[in-house]
Amino acid sequence: MNIIHLSAECYPVAKAGGLADVVGSLPKYMKKMGVEAKVVMPRYATDWIHEHQFETVFEGDTPLGAGQFHYKIQREKKNTLGFPLYLVDIPERFDRPGIYIDPYSGHGYWDELERYMSFQLAALDWIHYSDEDPDLLHCHDHHTALVPFIITRCHRYRGMEDIPTVLTVHNAEYQGVYDRGAFSLLPSFNYSEVGLLDWDGKFNCLAAGLKCCWKITTVSPSYMEELSKDGDLSLLYHSERHKSVGILNGIDTDVWNPKTDPYLEKNYTLKTHRKSKLKNKKALCDQFDLNPDYPLISYIGRLAHEKGADLLPDLFSHFLASEQSVNFMLLGTGDRYLHERFNQLNSRFVGFFDAALDYNEALAHLIYAASDFIIMPSRVEPCGLNQMYSMRYGTVPIVRKVGGLKDTVKDIGDEGGYGITFYDFTHHAAAEAVQRALSLYSDSKGMNAVRKTIMKLDFSWENSANKYLELYRELIND
Repeated sequence: MNIIHLSAECYPVAKAGGLADVVGSLPKYMKKMGVEAKVVMPRYATDWIHEHQFETVFEGDTPLGAGQFHYKIQREKKNTLGFPLYLVDIPERFDRPGIYIDPYSGHGYWDELERYMSFQLAALDWIHYSDEDPDLLHCHDHHTALVPFIITRCHRYRGMEDIPTVLTVHNAEYQGVYDRGAFSLLPSFNYSEVGLLDWDGKFNCLAAGLKCCWKITTVSPSYMEELSKDGDLSLLYHSERHKSVGILNGIDTDVWNPKTDPYLEKNYTLKTHRKSKLKNKKALCDQFDLNPDYPLISYIGRLAHEKGADLLPDLFSHFLASEQSVNFMLLGTGDRYLHERFNQLNSRFVGFFDAALDYNEALAHLIYAASDFIIMPSRVEPCGLNQMYSMRYGTVPIVRKVGGLKDTVKDIGDEGGYGITFYDFTHHAAAEAVQRALSLYSDSKGMNAVRKTIMKLDFSWENSANKYLELYRELIND
């Protein structure tokens, strides 16, 4: 079985969110099952790419609207990731300092449509002219969602229409929406089918993919259910539910392993976690001038609306201004207004709060190991990986009961529960959840029991990869 993943991200090559973690893990686990899987993505100007060697295996020219562009397909020589990695090199499109966002302006690049349409067309050109057809194309998010339309409707790609396509929706908030006339950039197709590209009078990449792919997957069962009930494309998700399935993401237990993690002050296992977590906590608290004797509640992630990060400044202030002894730590970047709010908290609550307004993979690993709790107050959470990482490290999640968080965290108030959940997106509900966490922390016996439970949970990719394998086989056989 030969599977090609088309994606805008892949960890550790280029990462902006959970999409990268999935695409960097799933092919590796599929290979253990005897499936040949490769990843095709844009060639960005990332440090990882600059530090590794690539060889050009194909180059050509392909149309984009009235013009054309030149591209190269480059393969990473040493298979460093455990599977073949191919980069689509398009001069002046991706060789920039950011992935989606221009770090100098803080805004998305002006030519986003041309960037990702040219990436898809170049990748398909290479696949079309190669000696061997893939058994299946697995597309990820709106950046590659035009592929199912292109190979089934564009005349240039005749002969590819029988290749099964899977479209995984990692984050439905981003759809790739442009003016309706954007379809003119595509290779020629029968104009009577232009409606497949349209949603609400706009050119919508994600909608086109949902209509044209063979199978839709989302990264958790609850997220699939939520999408069909609420949101801009809810009617479309509902109408396509016959070909839809929610498959919960896994985590790479080789990368996220407290026993071997190189970023930790002290590695540990289930048997040694009590003393070693304290050593990691002390190391983190020393770095940020916090008191390791207090419970530590942390947030790791984008400072964005869908993550519920705007709830955090007032929530943290509520407890920091009280007489309770508690520390809060934050790692993330995003909304500039929230940057200002957290900088104000830094100045106001020295020794009790600190915000590292940055993307720092090494620090994230240490925070997972050092914290007592991780908070995730998301408005929307397709799957969520942070709660799985935290539990792997014996850190108790405090989560809003939505999407994948609902599927992976069971409240301690329920039989067999091991986390803290809340439902309403309100300050009151979140504060009540944090208060329950502080009460659990004060019960050392109960806290230790919960830690032992969550460290035994299995969120590895094996189970999820098996479900994808079953889906691949079904489509290929059909």
